[in-house]
Amino acid sequence: MLAEPRRRKILEWLQEEGSARVRDLSAAFEVSEATIRQDLERLEADGYITREHGGAFLKTLPRQVETLSLQHLENMDKKRRIGVRAAALVGDGETIILDAGSTTTEVAHGLLQRRELTVITNALNIALILGAVPGFAVHMPGGQFKAPTLSLSGDKSVEYFRDILAGKLFLATAGVSLEAGLTYPSFADLQLKQAMIKAAQHVYLVADSTKINRTSFTRLGTLDVIHSFITDDGIRDEDAREFERRGIELIIAR
Repeated sequence: MLAEPRRRKILEWLQEEGSARVRDLSAAFEVSEATIRQDLERLEADGYITREHGGAFLKTLPRQVETLSLQHLENMDKKRRIGVRAAALVGDGETIILDAGSTTTEVAHGLLQRRELTVITNALNIALILGAVPGFAVHMPGGQFKAPTLSLSGDKSVEYFRDILAGKLFLATAGVSLEAGLTYPSFADLQLKQAMIKAAQHVYLVADSTKINRTSFTRLGTLDVIHSFITDDGIRDEDAREFERRGIELIIAR
């Protein structure tokens, strides 16, 4: 991988995880630690990160946690439409799983008028949005706190979802490709998302059209793991036909 694409992937990793060690980035990207240090120096000079001994952390991290704000707040008009459309698929009294992310947060906002929902989520901000609604039961796993996504992750979270049975999962992604499948910026949440998928009877992928044919660093699996894809009307006709040809229900939020 050339230097500039690698630096973009490293920044995406940090925007997902909050921090990273040089040795872990070196192993993941299969380059020397000296090369990773040079990449981090450049990202720091560009104002994105702060380097520390043995690694780096996202510069915006303290402010994000203080204000409970998320990374990736671009295309919010598309994400809000997707959130409204996804929430309309949830009836009163259902048990659902909401993944962490800015699009799934919009799904949560769309659920405020439902009654007697049981919501399982690894996202702290979603738990705060829905936890105050009378009649809602909101459950969270244990695990390690990830500041950029305001979520809980790790082995404890994975084990928690292995004991869950829900009707619907609304799953987030960094990229959805007809060839590569579902991709994410780092390794950390892959097992957690797999556990969420196994816990749900129906899996809805929620992603705006800018993520179609985009790939990130790590691969969760093929598109066979999802049943329905909720996106906006920016999807190309040829892509829409291909998703449907593969047996995936395509739901367009307009």
